[in-house]
Amino acid sequence: MKQEEIKKVVRERYASVAREGGSCCAPKNSCCASANVAETLSKRVGYSDEDINSVPEGANLGLGCGKSCSYCFVKGRGNSA
Repeated sequence: MKQEEIKKVVRERYASVAREGGSCCAPKNSCCASANVAETLSKRVGYSDEDINSVPEGANLGLGCGKSCSYCFVKGRGNSA
């Protein structure tokens, strides 16, 4: 699949999730998941309750990629952490 086609498919899928609810990985309502699928998925990829609660209501669609920086040591200029 060409890069432009991949972008188109991803854009369409994200738009579908935004319009219809649910997430990229589970339906909006599931017999096998908690009531808030997006929150459950976000926690599985590394977001804390504090992270989840810091965004506006309805902004978490369960489309995050995880907190990659929380799994590695990131060192900025002039600080040691």
